[in-house]
Amino acid sequence: MVDEVLAEAEGKMHKAIESLRRELAAIRTGRASPGLVERIQVEYYGVPTPLIQLASITTPASEPHVLVIQPWDKNAFSAIEKAILKSDLGLNPVNDGRVIRLIFPKPSEERRRELVRLARKKVEEGRVAIRNCRRDALEDLKDLEKEKLISEDDLRRDQERLQKSTDRSIEESDHIGAKKEEEILEV
Repeated sequence: MVDEVLAEAEGKMHKAIESLRRELAAIRTGRASPGLVERIQVEYYGVPTPLIQLASITTPASEPHVLVIQPWDKNAFSAIEKAILKSDLGLNPVNDGRVIRLIFPKPSEERRRELVRLARKKVEEGRVAIRNCRRDALEDLKDLEKEKLISEDDLRRDQERLQKSTDRSIEESDHIGAKKEEEILEV
């Protein structure tokens, strides 16, 4: 019973960390990253479809500020271009008939500071989500103790295990955030 509560809490914490990773991947830095465009919805034959399902998205090793999108269906070029223009990326796609190129300009110092603030906000939201998982699990453990299914000593031990799991998750989210900040500030 207790193991189920702790496993569920850890699973929710892991999901919160994965959500944080996705959120941070969508923050634009000077470097091109496929994560920036993967989730763009393209109107493909009347159906909103994620770009990742319509094309291969790569960053050439020789050009880290360029993203190359190669649609599998030649009829999708114009739809992909429209979706990129409608997105909040603020980029103009360059279509040469075979691939679509997105060129990411280096952000200004002021813009980098804004992006760092945004990344820190996302990390803090991730920490809050992790703490909420801990709170819910603590309530479940206290309910088990009230129902006399576990003793006070068991409750205390389980609370410590839960706190260690929470600390690990928060540390991991901080590490992910620090890496993103470093990536943003890189000139």
